[in-house]
Amino acid sequence: MTFCVTVALMARAISVRLDDEAEQALRTLEATGLSQSDAIRSALLASARRLRRRRELAAEVAALEADEADRAEMLAVAELMEAIRAAR
Repeated sequence: MTFCVTVALMARAISVRLDDEAEQALRTLEATGLSQSDAIRSALLASARRLRRRRELAAEVAALEADEADRAEMLAVAELMEAIRAAR
């Protein structure tokens, strides 16, 4: 006996009100050949990636700022560069 089960994952539909700027941005994305759904989905994913990247960069900056050895080296390099500039 064989059982075959098919599961269809349904996407969640949402509605959104667009202002003039968002409407123009959507038209710009649609002009590339994307459907409204694909354009909106793509924009949401790109925005979320940018937010994640900003958080990652902020965490990296905080880690570097907390690294005393790195800060000391950075200051030493800055002093060396200033000395070279002043010697000209």
